[in-house]
Amino acid sequence: MKKQITAAVLSICVAAGACACAPAEEENVFTGEKVEQPEWQENLDAISPSVYASIDDLDLEPGTYISVIGKRDDGAYWEQVKAGVEQAADDINERLGYSGSDEIKVLFNAPSGSEDIDEQVNILDEEMARYPDVIAIASIDENASAVQFDLAISNGIPIVAFDSGNSYQGIQCICMTDNQTAAAEGAAKLCEAIGESGEVALLVQDSVSANAGERAQAFQQEIADNHPGVTVVETLYMDQLDSLKRQAAAEELGVTQEELETWTAAAAGEASAEGETQDSADASDSADAGAGAADTENSAGIDGEAADDGESMSETARAKLEDINTLAEEMSDEDVIAYYLQKHPELAGCFATNGDAVSLGANVLENMDKTEDIVLMGFDAGSDQVQGLENGSIDGLIVQNPFGMGYATVVAAARTVLEIGNEAAVNTGYIWADRDNLEDEAVQAMLYE
Repeated sequence: MKKQITAAVLSICVAAGACACAPAEEENVFTGEKVEQPEWQENLDAISPSVYASIDDLDLEPGTYISVIGKRDDGAYWEQVKAGVEQAADDINERLGYSGSDEIKVLFNAPSGSEDIDEQVNILDEEMARYPDVIAIASIDENASAVQFDLAISNGIPIVAFDSGNSYQGIQCICMTDNQTAAAEGAAKLCEAIGESGEVALLVQDSVSANAGERAQAFQQEIADNHPGVTVVETLYMDQLDSLKRQAAAEELGVTQEELETWTAAAAGEASAEGETQDSADASDSADAGAGAADTENSAGIDGEAADDGESMSETARAKLEDINTLAEEMSDEDVIAYYLQKHPELAGCFATNGDAVSLGANVLENMDKTEDIVLMGFDAGSDQVQGLENGSIDGLIVQNPFGMGYATVVAAARTVLEIGNEAAVNTGYIWADRDNLEDEAVQAMLYE
C-alpha cells in the first residue's frame, strides 16, 4: 500500500512539473521587442573591466556615505563626471530600494571654477571631518595630500582615485583613461596628418598632475620611437604661462634669462628682508653690491650705460625688472603662446593635452591666421572643441569618457567599502573623433555636450 501511494504521489509531481515547464518556455520566446537600454549605455560599455559598469553586486548598508572630490566643479568634462557619479548613486539606491535616510549618499565636491590645489585640500579636510565610508579623489597635484591620506586611512577611510593618479602608495584603485595609449595614438594621428615630417609643439595643461605628465611623456615617446621625421620643438605648460610671459618680455627688452633669474632672486630677497634687523638689511645690500660688481665685470652697463655714470647697477636692474613685469602683465595667454610658436616658422602641428589647452591652441592659431597651415589635435570634446572640429580649426580629438569615469568611480568606491576586491586600474575608455567620423553614433554617444 505504501508503494502504491508513493507511486501516485510521484506521478502527480511529474505531471505538475510538466505543467510548470510550459509557461517558462513561453517566457523565453523572442517577441521582437528590444530591451530598453539607458541613453548612456555606450559610456558604460567602454569601461573595462565591465564589472565597473554594473551595480548588481553592490549590497551596501543603508546610509553609506561615498565622498567624491573632483578637480573643478564646472566645464563640460567635469559636468559629465558629476552626471556619471550621480547616475551610479541613483541606480544603486533604486536597485536596493533605499529612500530617505536609508539612501546611499554620494556627494560630489570640487574647487569652484578652477583647478585650485589649496581649495581641493580644504575640501578633502572638510570631507574627512564628516567621516565618509570612502573617499574618491581626482588629484590636481599627484604629490599632494599624503598627510591627509595617512590620517584618513588611520581612521578607517580608504582612498580611491579617478581621472588622474597620485603618488601615494595606499590608494585602492584608480579609474581613468589609458593616457599612454591615448596620447600615443594622438601623436601618431598628428604625424600622419603632417606627412610624417616637420616640427610640432606640445601644449600641456599643467606640470603637476599625473595625467598631464603621462600624456606629455607618451606623446614625446611615440614620436621619438616611431616618427623620425618629426621633432617636438616646444613643450609649453599652461600653469607656467606667467613665467613664460616674463621670459618673453625679458627677451623683447634684451635681457638674458640668467639676468632675469638673478634680478628676480635679488628682488625676492629684498622683499623678504623687509622688517628684519639692520644687520640683515646690511647683508642684503652687500649681496646686491656684489652682484652689481659682478655685472660690471661682464658689461659696461645696461642699455649702453657706463659703469661710472653715477647710477648704481642695482637701481638700473630694478628699473629694467619693473619694465619686464609691466610688459608681461600686458600679455594675454594667447599672446605668450603665439610668441613661442612664432619662433618656429616651419611649425607644422600642435597637440594639446586637455580641452582648455585645445581651446587655447585654437584661439592662438586663429589669431595668427595659421589655422589652415598648422594641424591642431588634442584631448577632450566639449562644445567648444566639437565646434572647432566642425569649422576646421581643430583636426582631431581624443574623446574621453567622463560620464563612464564618474560611474565607474562610484562602483570602485562601493566595492572598496564592501571589501569585495578591486582592480588596481580601471580603463574608462576613449574614442578618436575627426570630421570624417564625427556623426557616427559611437562618437556622438561619447561627446560631452
